[in-house]
Amino acid sequence: MKSVKEFEFLAKGKQLTTQSGNKCVIYTRVSTKEQAENNMSLDTQRRACELYARKQGYKIMAYFGGTFESAKTDEREEFNHMLSFVRSSREQVSYILVYSVDRFSRSGANAIYIKEQLKQHGISILSVSQPTDVSTPSGSLQQNIQFIFSEYDNQLRREKTVAGMRDKLLRGEWCGQVPRGYDIIVINGKHSIKLNAEAEHIRKAFLWKFYERITNTVIEERLQGMGIKITRAHLSNIFRNPFYCGIITNKLLEGKAVIGKHEKLISKEVFLAVNELINNDYKKGQIKHLHDNIFLPLRRFVICKKCGGRMTGYLALKKNLYYYKCKKIGCGVNINANTIHNLFLEILSRVKYKNNSNQTLKKLLLTEVVNTENINIKSEAIYKGKLTKLKNALDEIEERFVFGKISESMYNKQTQKLFADIKEIEILIDKAKAGLAERNYIKEESEQGIIKIANVWLKGDLNTKRIIQNTIFPDGATYDKALNVLKINGLSEDFYLDNTCNPNTTNTVV
Repeated sequence: MKSVKEFEFLAKGKQLTTQSGNKCVIYTRVSTKEQAENNMSLDTQRRACELYARKQGYKIMAYFGGTFESAKTDEREEFNHMLSFVRSSREQVSYILVYSVDRFSRSGANAIYIKEQLKQHGISILSVSQPTDVSTPSGSLQQNIQFIFSEYDNQLRREKTVAGMRDKLLRGEWCGQVPRGYDIIVINGKHSIKLNAEAEHIRKAFLWKFYERITNTVIEERLQGMGIKITRAHLSNIFRNPFYCGIITNKLLEGKAVIGKHEKLISKEVFLAVNELINNDYKKGQIKHLHDNIFLPLRRFVICKKCGGRMTGYLALKKNLYYYKCKKIGCGVNINANTIHNLFLEILSRVKYKNNSNQTLKKLLLTEVVNTENINIKSEAIYKGKLTKLKNALDEIEERFVFGKISESMYNKQTQKLFADIKEIEILIDKAKAGLAERNYIKEESEQGIIKIANVWLKGDLNTKRIIQNTIFPDGATYDKALNVLKINGLSEDFYLDNTCNPNTTNTVV
């Protein structure tokens, strides 16, 4: 009778690989530094695995782990490196040695799935402190139970940790990494959260947004001029984080807000006002249309009487004149910028001080002077450095072209770009110098004791204008085109309008 082996090529099913070798790898892991200081240290795990391998006559092919990795999920670098090695190694590894099952994984069902996948490659997981014959159904079941229990133990630990963190948060004690501008200080074992040197720059960013209502792009450029790099996206996160005004929010608090015990950077009023500005800007995509222009300082400050919309602005190229217009479709309100500026100057000329409001405004304007001077000085130095590099690059390109190292087309392409960059940098340098020159008149006004508000607004740069507008008229103004009247929507309590005087309205415009 012929052998049936000749029919095996038609047989169905896949023969499982069985452990026949003596090669192994060792995987060790701790999840926290505290574990490294007790009986679960990396050295302890490694020695125990090596001892077990010698007793069983296993040959150790590689070591993995030896780091701080969490076992809550199986997205671990060393863990995945180890799995990749044992699956694809030519050495045909048969065993993965771990100190205990929870050192391999605490992911429960997923750990069981990984174990079954390894089994298809003839690889078994062996716990040296929990010896189990995983080649038998009962031993495999016992190991599965150990995986599930590890996950259950992990969940219990997490529940206790979360409860402790929630209690700390409810007491106003922050848990975890602190936001930018803060440091965690430890004195005699006691933790406290304090403002650091960078906090003052973040405070300025809030105040710039509050008083001047400028875009994050402008704030980013100012901070960069002061040597502080905070991106626009990060600024948005900072402006929306109540931590800076002393309030703690966290998903563990389940929708509650708690007064924190840390130092606050700004007042709650400033924080809420800034967020109200941001929310208004983002409605209907308005944030996309915020462009700074010295010729349109009242942009979005003035409200249209006809429809209640904020007025934006544009340049009529053919006339070379600036106009304010209502943004709402179908409204049609459109007015020459000079007209509104003259109406606004007439109102400013009647503004009088109450109490120490003169000192308040003076302080704001002088702070702006100092800040802008610092920014312009640093910016000018940075721009000059960039200009030197661009000119050196241009010299290098010309030299390479002369000696035939690059083609004429490549030379023209690169020099064209360099000339454009040089021109742009030279414009920025001129702006920085002009900014320094424009500061002197505010100092002169301040030294005289009384700031002539209309005069300062007329001669000031865009930031100065906005400080005056938003400090004195926090609710803006309303323009009635039918009557050609500009009416303020409220006055700061530090000022009042003198309706008895009848100043001559100036025809000088911005």
